[in-house]
Amino acid sequence: MTTPAPALIPYGPPIDLNTAKRIAAEAGKEADGNGWPVVIAIVDSGANLVLLLRHDAAQLASIDIAQAKARTAARLKRPTKVLEDGFNAGGSGLRVLALDGVIPMEGGVPILKDGQIIGAIGVSGVASAQDGLVAAAGLRALQE
Repeated sequence: MTTPAPALIPYGPPIDLNTAKRIAAEAGKEADGNGWPVVIAIVDSGANLVLLLRHDAAQLASIDIAQAKARTAARLKRPTKVLEDGFNAGGSGLRVLALDGVIPMEGGVPILKDGQIIGAIGVSGVASAQDGLVAAAGLRALQE
């Protein structure tokens, strides 16, 4: 079975606070286990902030970056890694720079439930690939 194109994935009801807390807690465990001081942002299906978790030693800029990654993933219905890869490839992938409020850095991932986008997670604070690992760990909370 193939994965539907992002445009075909519908938005669902907004993520509830308890689910957001579970995801953030699981992501936080991954960050803690690696000694990574990050900021974790969870937005709902309308890209509105639901939860923000900041490790004590996280850089202050990561507060805005994590939220931007989460909003980008929710609004564009795709992981921000896809945008980063397109940007890194150059050529037409550079068009992402013209999109207002879009951040092409790994670490933002839509949150799906029953085939619908209920929100997104954004992580910032370490290298983008590490942010992506923390975000992916957070999504594992939905599999439990």
